[in-house]
Amino acid sequence: MSTEKVLEALAGAGKPLKAGEIAEASGLDKKEVDKAMKELKASGQIVSPKRCYWEPQK
Repeated sequence: MSTEKVLEALAGAGKPLKAGEIAEASGLDKKEVDKAMKELKASGQIVSPKRCYWEPQK
């Protein structure tokens, strides 16, 4: 599922990423990444340490 790939990309990076960087790292289309990130934000699995950057919830 795309949410799992997004989480894997974020965890593997070791630093906060932008949506475009997540798309490149996961191999998904940016629209799929945006949709997955919306679900992850709603469930509290990812957080934004600064504007436009995302990382897994610790």
